[in-house]
This record gives sequence, C-alpha cells and structure tokens, in this order.
Amino acid sequence: MDIRGHRVGRLWIERASEIAREYYASFTLDRAARLHLGLVSARGGVDIEQVADEDPSAIARLHIHPTVGLSERAARDLVERAGLDLQARAGATDILLKLYRCFVEGDADLVEINPLILTLDGRVHALDAKVTLDNNADFRHPEWQEFKATEALDEREQLARQKGLQYIGLDGTVGIIANGAGLAMSTLDVVNQVGGRPANFLDIGGGANAEVMANALEVIKHRRQGALHLHQHLWRHHPRRGGGQRIVEALRGWS
Repeated sequence: MDIRGHRVGRLWIERASEIAREYYASFTLDRAARLHLGLVSARGGVDIEQVADEDPSAIARLHIHPTVGLSERAARDLVERAGLDLQARAGATDILLKLYRCFVEGDADLVEINPLILTLDGRVHALDAKVTLDNNADFRHPEWQEFKATEALDEREQLARQKGLQYIGLDGTVGIIANGAGLAMSTLDVVNQVGGRPANFLDIGGGANAEVMANALEVIKHRRQGALHLHQHLWRHHPRRGGGQRIVEALRGWS
C-alpha cells in the first residue's frame, strides 16, 4: 500500500468512533521563546496550518517553562480559552496533562492529537496522533531502535544516519548545508523566497570538524543537484563561545 509516496508496512485497525466534535491539541518547542508551547483548538480534523491562516484566534496558546511544567489549572484554562464544549473540558484537560508528560518524558520535538474527539456518549479520546522525537536524546532511549527498524529511508537518509548527521531529504534541486538547525531552516526559507526548491535539510552542528564537513558533502553529492548552498558561521580562531566552525576545518572538509 502506498499513501502519498509513503509505503505502509503496518496497519492499526480499531472500531470506528461515533464523533460528535473534533478538536486539536499539541505540544512543541518554541525555540525563539526558549519555552514549551501548547496549542489547543476547537477546530480539529483539519490541518492546523490552515486554521492558523484562516482564523488565528481559533487557536489557544500557552507557553510553559520546562522547569515548572504544566499544572492542572493551566491545562484547564487552555481548554476553556480554546472554546471546547463544556462536556469535553474535563476529559480534554486530563488528556492534555498526559500528553504533556508524554512530550517531556518521551524527549519529543512534537506531540500532536488531531483529531481529539468528543463522542456521542460524552467521552473524550485521541482518534489520531503524531509524534516527532528529538534525535539528540537517542542515547536515553534504546527502545527507539524498534521504531527506526520500521522507517523507510532513502539512500541519502541511510548514509546520513550512518555518518551521524541531521538530514531530511526533500524533492528540490538546491542542496543545503548549514551549521545549526535555525540557520538551516532560515536558509530553506531564503531558497524558497527566491524561487528555488530545497533538496534537503542538513545540519552539521556547531564546531563541526573537517571530517563532519566531508561527510556532509558526501551525503549531498549522493544525489545529483542543480546547486549547493553552504551557509555557515566561520571563525578564523576558536571563539570563547559555542557554535560556529573554524575556517580551516571547513576548508579541509571541502577539499
């Protein structure tokens, strides 16, 4: 079975739910604010990006400090501000608390329930969900190896994983290498703005040495592309602060 280019290896089958209302709930990391971000909306069952474009006020937001966590009171307030039906609020609050625990203890970048439903008999439960894990926490979760065994990776992604690189293959023609996820994301935006189409997301991290740079180029060259965009912060000498890459290390990797 193939769904939008994704090969289906496993199926989850369960009884159909009798849906009265559909909602949305998620937790992710707001990197700009350096805080966790909770989102809840009474408009579920559709892409949240569509809701954000059409009616931003339909999404209730809550920033959460990682050292403080999510309290029951804060979760209940978030549900109320989102305008969920009265009979759904207690159940939705309980699920939000469990979802946030999953987000934190599971070292996730994103946990999303869409839709979170209210059934005809008044129950609230998750009908569909999505989880994106933080690969930097891989060493804490040996159980993730089972998940990786089910992934369908192309040759580039397999090579990048072997080299320990943060890589996501895309369908464009402009290869991108950057030292830092934020820099890589902004570079993708710039390429799109000028009419290009990124071929990948590749973050080599701050302080990458020549070997890492060479490995990144090897992954990029694994597929023929029309252009290569290198976007890196370089220093002549090691700075007294983190991030960036020494010029000499970059040159050694390029050679």
